[in-house]
Amino acid sequence: SNWYVRRSRERFWAKGMEQDKINAYMTLYTALVTVAKVAAPMIPFMTEDIYQNLVRSIDKEAPESIHLCDFPVADEALIDRELEENMDEVLKLVVMGRACRNTANIKNRQPIGKMFVKSSVTLPEFYQEIVEEELNVKEMEFTDDVRAFTSYTFKPQLKTVGPKYGKMLGGIKAALENLDGNKAMDELNETGSLKLDVNGQEVTLFKEDLLIDMAQMEGYVSEADNDVTVVLDTNLTPELIEEGFVREIISKIQTMRKEAGFEVMDKIQISLADNQVIEGIFRVHEKEIKSEVLAENVVYNEVSGYTKEWKINSENVKLGVEKLS
Repeated sequence: SNWYVRRSRERFWAKGMEQDKINAYMTLYTALVTVAKVAAPMIPFMTEDIYQNLVRSIDKEAPESIHLCDFPVADEALIDRELEENMDEVLKLVVMGRACRNTANIKNRQPIGKMFVKSSVTLPEFYQEIVEEELNVKEMEFTDDVRAFTSYTFKPQLKTVGPKYGKMLGGIKAALENLDGNKAMDELNETGSLKLDVNGQEVTLFKEDLLIDMAQMEGYVSEADNDVTVVLDTNLTPELIEEGFVREIISKIQTMRKEAGFEVMDKIQISLADNQVIEGIFRVHEKEIKSEVLAENVVYNEVSGYTKEWKINSENVKLGVEKLS
């Protein structure tokens, strides 16, 4: 899957041929060849091309065509149910966390301080680190209560409440607006209904009678799905904002490397001009930036080589990249 390949990038890019790198490549190779064989009856020409490229090019003793190979048989001894379940939970949390980022309009390159998760599943630390890395969050914390960050609002579902209560609709709407959202949600989950006092008359509303929204506390964004709630702390410290600038600068330079046609391992020189804020951040984090983009040196207050103007988090700056011989 795209997820597996992306999560394995650091293993593929490791220096030398250490065992972990060999394991990563062999797992990917086995998966690609096996999936190609499984898919061969449905997409015969594409899978034949993959087979000739991956198998026949290195093993002349292999069957001449993918369509002459035995159909793969599942080896259930290789299935790790616990791994699959944990990774499914990771994917769910990452999707919900990204939805929170989109709601808050915070780009993924901007680090966030803390993330809270309410779930019936508590992930081992190894998987928590994957979630933190994917969402660019400094710390992830499991909690049994997210009331400090979230509440609920209720409105009547007109197509069901209207026919049942007619003229009382206005009073029901007002009563719902004055509820303690968390307590009302607890009552609804425990009993399956909400009981309201509307002008001295008891009204019972069920889940299908209600439009329920999760209300956000200021500085926090939340997303809920069944028994899982994810909350992001969107309060950004100056340190987090500065780190976000560094991530953006690195991303822009990597884009320029690609646009300039440099090879992945080419050493470069970076130049920048026309912005004191970016220059200040660059000087503080110069070592980190140079390491990430394979730069040998940095020139300030002038640009050379392949140059481009960027707007980085509302700051305009000129950047240049030049390949070193």
